[in-house]
Amino acid sequence: MRDAIATALLLAGVAVELLACAGVLLMREALDRLHYTGASTLAAVLVTAAVLVRDSFSLIGDKAILLGAFVLVTAPVLTHFTAQAIDRESRR
Repeated sequence: MRDAIATALLLAGVAVELLACAGVLLMREALDRLHYTGASTLAAVLVTAAVLVRDSFSLIGDKAILLGAFVLVTAPVLTHFTAQAIDRESRR
């Protein structure tokens, strides 16, 4: 049962990541592409949950939590600064 839940979470994370990549590839403007990077955060959370379901709070599970928290915190900051750089470059 645990393996089935972990597999479902992992497949959901991969599907969300593939949709986000497709959105980034299909959008024409750089600022439009940034909207799809937020889905990558959800994909990282789903993969982290899959690792936790499968391995619980072991060494691997703890590293997955740290990595998921790192992505959760840094992804919006990276998106914000990228948007600022694009805006500044377009004003020149």
